[in-house]
Amino acid sequence: MEKSEIMEKRIVFATGNAHKMEEIRMILSDLNMPILSMKEAGVDVEVVEDGTTFEENAIKKATGIAEYLPNDIVLADDSGLEIDYLNKEPGIYSARYAGVDTSYDIKNQMLLDRLKGVADEKRTARFVCAIAAVIPGEETEVVRGTIEGIIGHELAGENGFGYDPIFYVPEYGCSTAEMTPEQKNELSHRGNALRAMKKRLEKKL
Repeated sequence: MEKSEIMEKRIVFATGNAHKMEEIRMILSDLNMPILSMKEAGVDVEVVEDGTTFEENAIKKATGIAEYLPNDIVLADDSGLEIDYLNKEPGIYSARYAGVDTSYDIKNQMLLDRLKGVADEKRTARFVCAIAAVIPGEETEVVRGTIEGIIGHELAGENGFGYDPIFYVPEYGCSTAEMTPEQKNELSHRGNALRAMKKRLEKKL
């Protein structure tokens, strides 16, 4: 694809999550393309995420939204928390764990309760993020990023969102909710996946 063709396009990320869009714009800003949420692009549809892996769900979401935006580069992610002691739960059901409308304060406390009394060495966990890209005229791309850590014993920090307050990174001595946005972007599963996807996109620009 000619460079001029792609430079006229926009990147649309299939999310309405404002926190996520902040991270996305920070990391992809030097691609020098407009980066919009799907709502900003005028798309308000829900794609059924019934895949069995993060990658399958990311691809389903990206291809589903791309049907409405055939001239744009459409990105979508599926991310979640895997806790080894709980057989990698909540996994792909992270957003729906204990119900879609249940607050993360409640979700986090439920996980802490399920791990009550479990030693640190058995509390290993990771955040996983798969990002898919539908690029007009190209094969669909998909990448994965992770960050390893353990589940803390209490909620800590107010900078993050979702499961950040219980996800503790031993090397840094804090939860991801206690990190600055810049620190978190350097280390996070989404940051790692976005940087990997940025490299893929740069080759096509």
